[in-house]
Amino acid sequence: MKIGVIGGGQLGRMLALAGTPLGQQFAFLDPAPDACAQALGEHIRADYSDQDHLRQLAEEVDLVTFEFESVPAETVAFLSQFVPVYPNAESLRIARDRWFEKSMFQDLGIPTPDFSDIQSQADLDTAVKRIGLPAVMKTRTLGYDGKGQKVLRQPDDVAGAFAELGSVPCILEGFVPFTGEVSLIAVRARDGETRFYPLVHNNHENGILKLSIASTAHPLQAQAESYVSKVLDKLDYVGVMAFEFFEVDGGLKANEIAPRVHNSGHWTIEGSECSQFENHLRAIAGLPLGSTATLGEAAMLNFIGEVPEASKVTAIEQCHLHHYGKAFKAGRKVGHATLRCADMTTLKGRIAEVEALIKG
Repeated sequence: MKIGVIGGGQLGRMLALAGTPLGQQFAFLDPAPDACAQALGEHIRADYSDQDHLRQLAEEVDLVTFEFESVPAETVAFLSQFVPVYPNAESLRIARDRWFEKSMFQDLGIPTPDFSDIQSQADLDTAVKRIGLPAVMKTRTLGYDGKGQKVLRQPDDVAGAFAELGSVPCILEGFVPFTGEVSLIAVRARDGETRFYPLVHNNHENGILKLSIASTAHPLQAQAESYVSKVLDKLDYVGVMAFEFFEVDGGLKANEIAPRVHNSGHWTIEGSECSQFENHLRAIAGLPLGSTATLGEAAMLNFIGEVPEASKVTAIEQCHLHHYGKAFKAGRKVGHATLRCADMTTLKGRIAEVEALIKG
């Protein structure tokens, strides 16, 4: 089977690494000349809206998926005329727009921060009066890793904020006094079978995920699974989805979904019976889903801007290096390390060793 992937970044690369042992081949459509996934398959260098090259991709592959939600939903809808695409275009349309996303959560009875649609500075002024400060203003589409958003803490921050974010449609969210940020990685097969990985505690730095630690017995696991199941069924979703939550007052409030394999699930490569990448491929290809059972205590640390010397990373016991083959650049995810240990005390010690390499 040959699978087309819209996007040729590290997620596409890791999908191909997981799919090659399954006998799968890959083609990546990505406009970047240095797309890091190209070493793992054919690289069709074209814009995501280039219909001629999209047709070429559809003719060459058995099905298509995508590695990030900045892909236009129209691209997925166009491809769907010629070849199966998973997840579907509606899932992408909802997930890439924060207003549609939050509105769906509300319709499904999933708690969210207070929010309001912002189409102008006047809308923002009105929304601030209703929601109050502090609040977070985010572009409705394309923002990620802390981009496309601004925290409004005092009235002076509100003035001109709409223009500051590009005068594009935005959403204002009430600030949530959360005690933790967690995410749930789930996978849903074509027949509706659904499996869940353990909730993951996430720590961010400058808006970018820095550390994820899997939780083997989180008290909110069942609540998270209930909320995610509602979304998966609503969208008739196929593949892996990540759902990010805030922990608030002993419960969960929805932050956002990602209709794809996700950074906070990288620990599954060595920390689970079947990784999120293999399970995504199993789901979209119509294969039986793999076990999401953990193989011990596990964590993932991102390498931002540069990757420490390989010999130093691999010298740390129970540590696994994943280098993306990307040019080093400040603020860019260029690799990660996963750790799998028998107990949490040992895991935290190993995390500290990797963090020392990053700081050093």
